[in-house]
Amino acid sequence: FAQFKDRVLLIVNTASQCGFTPQLTGLEQLHKKYQAQGLVVIGFPCNQFLGQEPGSSDEIATFCQKNYGVTFQMFDKVDVKGDQQHAIYQWLTDPSKNGWNSEVPSWNFCKYLINEEGKLTHFFGSKIKPDNQEFIATYK
Repeated sequence: FAQFKDRVLLIVNTASQCGFTPQLTGLEQLHKKYQAQGLVVIGFPCNQFLGQEPGSSDEIATFCQKNYGVTFQMFDKVDVKGDQQHAIYQWLTDPSKNGWNSEVPSWNFCKYLINEEGKLTHFFGSKIKPDNQEFIATYK
């Protein structure tokens, strides 16, 4: 993550077959609108919630680009909770590592905001859409 130094990171666990999947459009809009100001949107596909992300990494990337015009970075599919939890989610969900937050994704499209100094500043659940004004105000 050194490549993101001095940038604001928005980390989101995504899924292609979820009721929240249309949020990919809003995330892409944020990416385009605020990337010049330092916002980096990063998607982590996850298949831990009712198998709503069954595809391979290539299939996921193609789906997201074709159906939602996604150009922000999508990592390979990861576990966001449990024994095989990815290292970034270990940090995001452990207060002894991030300073305050213990919120583990309870569903797809949970959002974590990390400021330019590398500090986790906000957690937003799945129902908070990318165009929510309170959400936007956290990184503008």
